[in-house]
Amino acid sequence: MSFQYHLDQIDQAVDFLEERIESNIICFDGPMGGGKTTLISRLCQKWEVVDTVSSPTFSIINHYNSLKKGIIYHFDFYRLESINEALDIGTEEYLDAGKYCLIEWGNRIEPLLPPHYTLVKIQFD
Repeated sequence: MSFQYHLDQIDQAVDFLEERIESNIICFDGPMGGGKTTLISRLCQKWEVVDTVSSPTFSIINHYNSLKKGIIYHFDFYRLESINEALDIGTEEYLDAGKYCLIEWGNRIEPLLPPHYTLVKIQFD
């Protein structure tokens, strides 16, 4: 299923996404600058995250507290050199914790992902 939204329709895109989330693991795939972090920020806003939502490009993982969803983990695996780096930070434990995991560049850790996760593909028009 594919739908097209523009940036000025991001709230509708978040509503559409939220209705179709099939797993607590959500991977956001798209080009650099495609809006992955922007979409995640709006999703976190809807889930009433009380922390500042920002790209974990350098920290690799951010932890947020949500009034609606509890603890949320936000990953950005763009800078990973190898799957071993993901293992070193305990990615498997995060994925198995039963919390929401919002993952940018999830294709870089594909062997670690569970069989069922939600994939959001973002592309430029």
